[in-house]
Amino acid sequence: MTKIMGILNVTPDSFSDGGNYVDLEQAVRHAKQLVADGADAIDVGGESTRPGAVFVSAAEEIERVVPVIRRLKRELDVLVSIDTYKPDVAEAAVRAGADIINDVWGSKWGDCSMVNVAAHYDVPIILMHNRLEPHGPDMLAEVRADLEDSIRLAKQAGVSENQIWLDPGIGFMKTHQENLFLMRHLSITTDFGYPVLLGTSRKSMIGLTLGLPADQRVEGTIATVCYGIQQGCEWMRVHDVKAVKRAAVMMDAMLETELTGGE
Repeated sequence: MTKIMGILNVTPDSFSDGGNYVDLEQAVRHAKQLVADGADAIDVGGESTRPGAVFVSAAEEIERVVPVIRRLKRELDVLVSIDTYKPDVAEAAVRAGADIINDVWGSKWGDCSMVNVAAHYDVPIILMHNRLEPHGPDMLAEVRADLEDSIRLAKQAGVSENQIWLDPGIGFMKTHQENLFLMRHLSITTDFGYPVLLGTSRKSMIGLTLGLPADQRVEGTIATVCYGIQQGCEWMRVHDVKAVKRAAVMMDAMLETELTGGE
């Protein structure tokens, strides 16, 4: 069954919900609502990754996320992931109770040591596709090669096969057309055989296609989620958990039901 990861941004400047949950009590209340709406995991982020976002030091990011993670693990029976590309933040988060590391740079930022944290604590790591340079004419081959590099780094560090997840990186260093094309070819990611997290929620790909602001993109998000499920993605990272959960349950039922009985 498709799993839903609810987004909890404890940041002042995230593109869709920045500033809404910077207060600890607000963050915990929102997480509880996400779980009530059907979230199987909560992804806690302490630094916005939108274009032009202000850099946050590891110390400040830790100060933002660790108290939230501790409360969530104490008060909720739910998986918690830490959305960060900084190894120090990931380690502090895991020590506070986080179950999963969600790395938007596929462990390629800085000294590439994020995989060492995942290996040391034996936790799953989501390796998202990202890059500094624009794509050339064969984007799909480049995405695959970039993901292969991230997987190689993880294995060399000692991350177990069953602890590697992938994310195609929709919205990261890709044009509008490239994002749509990659959505058509998600098999580039799912064919590796690892669990795949798809993160399209409210992103500019949807906004540019529909001409809508971030808070009016739930229908577009649902379309991408349903298409992702059909192509084999197992996890969906979203803001609008209730609506997406219902769509995912319906998709799962249609894709998995077989006729039995009769002659």
